[in-house]
Amino acid sequence: MVEDDKASTKGPFKPRIVSVSADTRPAASPASVLHKCCSRYGDIIPFVIAADEQTGINVDETTRQERARAVTRATAVGALSNIVLSVVKIVAGVLGHSHALVADGIHSLSDLASDALVWVAGRKAAMAPDDEHPYGHGRFETVATLALGVLLILVAVGIGWDAIHRLFSPEELLRPEPMTLYAALASILIKEWLYWYTLAYAKRVRSDMLRANAWHHRSDAISSVVVLIGIGGTLAGLPYLDAVASVVVAVMIAKIAWELGWDAIHELVDTGLAAERLEVVRRAIADVGGVRDIHMLRTRTLAGHASADVHVLVDPFVSVSEGHLISVMVEQKLKKEIDEITDVTVHIDPENDDSAPPTMNLPTRRGALERLDALWAGIPEIASRKRVLLHYLNGKIEVDVFFPLQTACGEGAEPEALRDRLRTLLAADPVFSRVNVYFG
Repeated sequence: MVEDDKASTKGPFKPRIVSVSADTRPAASPASVLHKCCSRYGDIIPFVIAADEQTGINVDETTRQERARAVTRATAVGALSNIVLSVVKIVAGVLGHSHALVADGIHSLSDLASDALVWVAGRKAAMAPDDEHPYGHGRFETVATLALGVLLILVAVGIGWDAIHRLFSPEELLRPEPMTLYAALASILIKEWLYWYTLAYAKRVRSDMLRANAWHHRSDAISSVVVLIGIGGTLAGLPYLDAVASVVVAVMIAKIAWELGWDAIHELVDTGLAAERLEVVRRAIADVGGVRDIHMLRTRTLAGHASADVHVLVDPFVSVSEGHLISVMVEQKLKKEIDEITDVTVHIDPENDDSAPPTMNLPTRRGALERLDALWAGIPEIASRKRVLLHYLNGKIEVDVFFPLQTACGEGAEPEALRDRLRTLLAADPVFSRVNVYFG
């Protein structure tokens, strides 16, 4: 191929010859081709492909199933424990005359309802995307977390209201029996174990809903500690301490409820990743070969995960396929290196559209070609052109025209004069910036 040097606009015409040979090697697999293409930029990235070439296993589907199994197992264990604990604490509180222990038993009973809520929402959230929910069902988990927070708030208000009423009615204060101490101690041990058990599953599958339920168990354990202190103090001769312990438990439950609900609301209104995580994302994108700059980086959180969309600035003269490859590299690098990110949209920009002149009012390809044909109608060689590329840059259109090699090397050919005539005529239309001529 002979090409006109873009960097040169003056001086004698000096064509450059580029030889091209056919590759007769066997076709490589898509994964190996992608690997080789990435190597061009100096970045060899072990990609996580959506479907494994050999096994056909869908990674996203496997993750959803794992999350569903984790939610089901952790919820079942928590539900069984809450049934036993709520019965034991309520019965022991009634028989042992401890209002704080009864309140703690009701708290455990509310855990049972929340476990059912978590299980139903977890099953729904694990469903694959469909026509009505193309981005999946992760919001069900967020809504369930918010509902769990509201439920805890209502429990806290009820417990606190009853305890404060008893504090202002001394005749209604209860004197616990020693048996209530053992029930409170058993609740502390079992609930603390449930906290660590559920939290381990939450970390494994990155589920905010399971993490919320784990903290629900921890709040139960802490409230049982307060109940233990209240019962002990009352048995030691401080009759108000059991009711005071109930109020403290109510406040602790309300605090956990507020934190869970507030975080869920942030997700529902599409709150993005924290500033420090955004900086990590920016650095990861900038490390991808072919990326010149980035702008308009946006993220939003969803059920323990995050999605991102970003505009990436690349060399304006790369091919469409090369630009697409760069976008794939950015997408896979973010999914591999940023734990939260599971969905990425990359927009390839040839220039920074935040600061570059707008190109929206320029003619599209059909209109631009019609203008070129009108401008160059008097040039016979135009009829032999092979291809025309249009580059929409800096508010104008830069044109690349490809001619057969015969046009430059045939008898009587004047490639330099042809180039000059094309450029002179092109200058008459302000939508065009320049023309580059190639022969080959």
